[in-house]
Amino acid sequence: MDLKELRGQMDQIDDDLVKLFCRRMDVAAQIADYKKEHNLPILMPTREREKLQDVAEKAGPEMANYTRVLYSMLFELSRSYQSKRADTLTPLYQQITKAMENTPRLFPQAPMVACQGVEGAYSQIACEKIFKSPFILYFKNFEGVFNAIEQGLCQYGILPLENSTAGSVKKVYDLMIQHNFSIVRTFRLKVDHNLLVKPGTKLSEIKEIYSHEQAIGQCSEFLQGLANVNVIPVANTAVAAEMVSKSDRGGVAAISSRNCAELYNLECLASSIQDKGNNRTRFICISKNLEIYPGSDKTSIMMVLPHRPGSLYKVLARLYTLGINVTKLESRPIPDRDFEFMFYFDLETSIYSEEFVQLMCELDELCEEFKYLGSYCEVV
Repeated sequence: MDLKELRGQMDQIDDDLVKLFCRRMDVAAQIADYKKEHNLPILMPTREREKLQDVAEKAGPEMANYTRVLYSMLFELSRSYQSKRADTLTPLYQQITKAMENTPRLFPQAPMVACQGVEGAYSQIACEKIFKSPFILYFKNFEGVFNAIEQGLCQYGILPLENSTAGSVKKVYDLMIQHNFSIVRTFRLKVDHNLLVKPGTKLSEIKEIYSHEQAIGQCSEFLQGLANVNVIPVANTAVAAEMVSKSDRGGVAAISSRNCAELYNLECLASSIQDKGNNRTRFICISKNLEIYPGSDKTSIMMVLPHRPGSLYKVLARLYTLGINVTKLESRPIPDRDFEFMFYFDLETSIYSEEFVQLMCELDELCEEFKYLGSYCEVV
């Protein structure tokens, strides 16, 4: 039998499969109507486990695992279709709708904003790109920014979340698990690191360099080219510049922004020393209350998934079914809970889309716990 004949057989089988799939989804719809009428849950784990075991046995040893995967996807499609048929708006979606109605159409121009570091920090630069005329309060660490939001000291907070070279800012992700907040906007800042020194200092005289650990990692190639230099991490790149400015010792330098050179009366000895030219840091703008501004097309959520095979796959399968793109997936261990992880998702979907509504109404059944972090747009 030649390839053309085999493909002909495959096409006929696919035609039959499509008809059977549509027939199966029609029956799933009838089941959804019955469940709605009798107030039954969409997800019935016992029934699914029994069904998976049954089809695997029928498929035989060689095809058992393939059949489980196929039917796991079919179950996700059926549940998604049934949830849509049920047309039940969850308390979460009602909360989101209320936030959309109550949030002003114009983004704030001059609010009180919390930033980590001191004057000249990259967080400050991002803040001034997001807001027109912000009033900025500085805090020593990231936790101080979260606390300022929770306590109502500041209306908004600016935090670095990830860098295109050094990756995720894990400390911020860990704090996101512990604190309550909403993301209202994000911004990607082009980061240029510079070697700043007191006027007159030569490169050969430098013995110590201060900077934030992320900036140090982003400038690793430049630093490797320096001999007998001690690189010391500090809380912030602007803090590093301030330390050099106030130091009464020679031979010290900071990796910081060019803004800090003027602010702290320092000289730029080497500019753009980062490993990659296209070095960008993504900052999030957070608030205490849920605010959703017009045009929001990105959503962030955090989930706790069961510690068993297939848990993450089922979530990704549901997102795939809904046609929602995942732009970021990060996992972090949950404190005091052995081998349990919080998964952070950034999703691309308009708040006005049918897929967004459906996802918000299905989150409960996808995981053990979840936290909706907000919907927003990204400033460029």
